[in-house]
Amino acid sequence: MKNVDRWQLPDGVEEVLPAQAAAAERLRRQVLDLYRSWGYQLVIPPLVEFTESLLIGLGADLDLLTFKMTDQLSGRTLGLRADITPQVARIDAHSLAESGVTRLCYAGSILHTRPKTATGSRSPIQLGAELYGDSSLAADVEIIRLMLATLETAGLDDITLDLGHVGVYGAVLAAADLDAEHEATVFDALQRKSLPDLELALADVDAETRRLLISLVDLHGDESVLTRARELLAEQVPEALAGIDALQDVAADIRRQRPDIALYFDLTELRGYHYHTGMVFAAYVPGHGQALANGGRYNDVGKVFGRARPATGFATDLKALMALLPAEVSTNNAISMPDIDDPDLQARVDELRAAGEIVINCLSAEPDSRCDRHLVEHEGEWLVQPLNTTDHVTS
Repeated sequence: MKNVDRWQLPDGVEEVLPAQAAAAERLRRQVLDLYRSWGYQLVIPPLVEFTESLLIGLGADLDLLTFKMTDQLSGRTLGLRADITPQVARIDAHSLAESGVTRLCYAGSILHTRPKTATGSRSPIQLGAELYGDSSLAADVEIIRLMLATLETAGLDDITLDLGHVGVYGAVLAAADLDAEHEATVFDALQRKSLPDLELALADVDAETRRLLISLVDLHGDESVLTRARELLAEQVPEALAGIDALQDVAADIRRQRPDIALYFDLTELRGYHYHTGMVFAAYVPGHGQALANGGRYNDVGKVFGRARPATGFATDLKALMALLPAEVSTNNAISMPDIDDPDLQARVDELRAAGEIVINCLSAEPDSRCDRHLVEHEGEWLVQPLNTTDHVTS
């Protein structure tokens, strides 16, 4: 590698410089304080775990996103976490093992082998909350409300809430009775909402099954989607109605609490289909094509850790939130202190720092560029004085 290239970072891996880091930390703290006020307890899972616990039960997608290495102590395979959700599920099931409802939250860096989207980061800072031990729709509603409150804490409004239920697609798929190859091809086409690919995948399937699966492509939009889905599936796939009813009930609850929120329904929203077991949801804002936060119910994940508890949760990326916020104007609001050994000076500095002021030791002839004031001795007292002013002293 040439010397000129040594400073470069891998594609999709970013550093966060002081101004952005300060803003990110403020937002992280605000969001964690929000979660605490709702009763969610902070956990800090490890950066690496054995892949047996890190990946089990969550499908091939997470496996492909995970960097792996050999542990030199045990010889077993370690994974650098690509998602904190399974770690929190392990903590609930194994480390805490509490009865009743458990509410947990987290914030930490994750790493992906490749970006999830063309412009996405490979090193997001994941924030999220998980609720264990309650299978009711009320728990899903609570998590959705907390997800919306997270974006609002970040200063975002004009949010669209996207709602789906994997049980609808699962019921249709079971009724279609496709083989594994057809299932995979249909799933891929529906993910992309590609009607030509779906028609091609179903070319040798009976006409009624083909019509039913193709009709799913258009089941997205406003609340009228639920009426159309009910009419379409009531006779042929009555098992799908439970999912439609759940969507209707959750939407009504959200509307009662948040009449201003824009709702969008998508019955072929299959993100996380292989481990989600019920409601799925995502939040969008204008001008940003990808979901800013998403989540869902995943009751079966805890089973692999020896404790199959109901679970619902969501996650967002702190870096993605920060990218949508207006740039902060840099202000000089620090105090310069002379580099001298004076107990009275140090006592004054300690007092100012305890009060929240930034006090920077001046190691050269010029104070730090962030300083707009400095400490000067006046009649035996150390007082704060505006820089570049010699005749005005403030206490």
